[in-house]
Amino acid sequence: MTVTIAELAAALSAEAAGNVELAVARPAPPDSAGPDDIVVAMLPKYARKLADCRARAAILWPGADYAALGFEAAIFPERPRLAMAGLTAAFDAGPDIPLGIHPLSDVAADAVLGAAVAIGPFVSIGPGARIGDGARLLGHVSIGAGAEIGDEALIHPGVRIGARVRIGRRAIIHANAVIGADGFSFVTAERGAVEQARESGRLDTETRTDRYLRIASLGSVAIGDDVEIGAGSCIDRGTIADTVIGSGTKIDNLVQIGHNVVIGSTCLICGHVGIAGSAEIGERVVLGGKVGVSDHIRIGSDVVVAGGSLVGANVPSGSVMMGVPALRKDKAAELLLLGRRLPSLFADVETLKKRVSNSSGSG
Repeated sequence: MTVTIAELAAALSAEAAGNVELAVARPAPPDSAGPDDIVVAMLPKYARKLADCRARAAILWPGADYAALGFEAAIFPERPRLAMAGLTAAFDAGPDIPLGIHPLSDVAADAVLGAAVAIGPFVSIGPGARIGDGARLLGHVSIGAGAEIGDEALIHPGVRIGARVRIGRRAIIHANAVIGADGFSFVTAERGAVEQARESGRLDTETRTDRYLRIASLGSVAIGDDVEIGAGSCIDRGTIADTVIGSGTKIDNLVQIGHNVVIGSTCLICGHVGIAGSAEIGERVVLGGKVGVSDHIRIGSDVVVAGGSLVGANVPSGSVMMGVPALRKDKAAELLLLGRRLPSLFADVETLKKRVSNSSGSG
């Protein structure tokens, strides 16, 4: 596929100059761009890399002299990061999967499939499941009984979606994600170590746990519209109520979301985050990579938690948190600086002790 400079500029809501009818086939970096490409160099620091560039068109920073840089046409976006979203969308055709049901798939007789669906090979769709209009299910996807997949959803290979899971419109779920597995929920017949630790901070060494009783997961998972879930991530079904993911939330690869968790809309959950059961997270929350969230706590809306932090208590809305345990950023930074000063502080104390001792001895 090719796109003209004029069409691409319109998609980016950016100004264009030069031969705007010039067609380009793909975006490329300066060192590998060819004559049919549009080179991406949206910051002045990339100017030195453009000297030997073979592309005829470029996406440059505002005010750049495209002609002097050797280009026939150029686009000038105001926000490079935002422009990347529009640029990649313009050239992303998505996976090429033909419409219809592949003969090697297994679709239950009472499953309901919408118009213009694309079902790849070795897909399993269980009894009573509903697949929305324009949905695309690639190879080896499994859809449980009674599950609902919204219109225009894109489900990548190997995804497992459990019974009664509900997924909204335009969802994107990447390879090998599991949505709707049972929650990790067990109890002991007598008060076990976890209960004792929570209540008193001490363990009765005479009590020994010899058996865990399984708490079944009768709920499911409800996911809103425009949600994206990364490869290998797992979202467990609720115990009685559903686990809930709000519309517009984006979840990275290898994220674990426990049973009964509720996540609001437009959140950003980065890789390796673990959210324990029954935690509640507000709207527009950002959890950096490897953040851990304890069970049964609430994080308010508009919160940012720095990567590697451990959230063990409720967090009010509008907070920026970091550290282990997670504290307000200013407090965590203060404690970090104090910790780094401890060696010098101890050295100062030892020096003072020696001076006092020498002074007493000489007296």
